[in-house]
Amino acid sequence: MHAQSLTLAVAGAALLAPTTLPAGTHRDRPQPHARRVEWREDPVRAADLLAAVRDCASVSRGRYRSDNGAPAKIPICGTEDAVFWKADMDIDCDGRPGSRCNRRTDPHFSASTSYAQSDGRPLNAERLPFIVVPAPSRIWDYRDHGVGGGSVVAVVYRDRVRYAVVGDTGPRNIIGEASYATAKALGIRPDPHGGGARSGVTYIVFKHARVSPIEDRAAAVATGERLAREFVDRPDGVTGRQRYAGYPGLTPEARE
Repeated sequence: MHAQSLTLAVAGAALLAPTTLPAGTHRDRPQPHARRVEWREDPVRAADLLAAVRDCASVSRGRYRSDNGAPAKIPICGTEDAVFWKADMDIDCDGRPGSRCNRRTDPHFSASTSYAQSDGRPLNAERLPFIVVPAPSRIWDYRDHGVGGGSVVAVVYRDRVRYAVVGDTGPRNIIGEASYATAKALGIRPDPHGGGARSGVTYIVFKHARVSPIEDRAAAVATGERLAREFVDRPDGVTGRQRYAGYPGLTPEARE
């Protein structure tokens, strides 16, 4: 056999022989530069959330107005996992002033918010999606329902769902207000002077589920999407606190 033929025969035998892998090595382990493909569940649809809040079991002692002078006809509804209401959307530009939210653009501007971000400064309504809840009153006290600053909220308008946090409080008898950033994300005109939506906005606040720090938008979106999916699916026999325990980004009270 010629030297070249012998070399080819040895190489062919090596290719046919079984290969012994080092201990702990798997054949299907991706190579260092292999592209990793992750499966992600489809986002929760607006229609699914609206179907889940179609019926209202009122948890408020009375009803709210959408604006001064409007009839008081908006109740706070509740389930085991969330409280919700259906109202208009007025634009809250309060907090840290910017090019869109300041005393020139908003005649009712206030440089403070009821809840502050982690560095102690007021929230930024231009950048942070947040909603406003009515100040505690005989009508309803949000604190009695596992709701507070940083609580995760799903806001639904037409076919859009966006996630926000509770970031400010408003008048005791009026409901339906959210930050400039929330309105913009939903396709609602965010101008604090003449913007907003007259009706058709649904606010779903998840109980005992708050993100910290409050300005962490990514945590609010990720947590909101998970909680919205669970809210829509509603597995039987699982309490709200059990369902939310262990989610990254939630404050310790969610795991009590």
